[in-house]
Amino acid sequence: MPDINWQKSSFSGSGGDCVEVRSMNGLVELRESDDGELILHATSAAFADLLRIIKADALDHYA
Repeated sequence: MPDINWQKSSFSGSGGDCVEVRSMNGLVELRESDDGELILHATSAAFADLLRIIKADALDHYA
């Protein structure tokens, strides 16, 4: 898959520990910047739910 249109958070530093996101073929795709071959595909609704859960700190107990 071509490395086009990937975006990373402005909170990401210059290191390789970044999650990148893009929209492709009607889905939202996520990948870890240092493992670009593994891509998670989600609907926009599922991605919005994930962001809502992350922003609510609901996953902090897994860290």
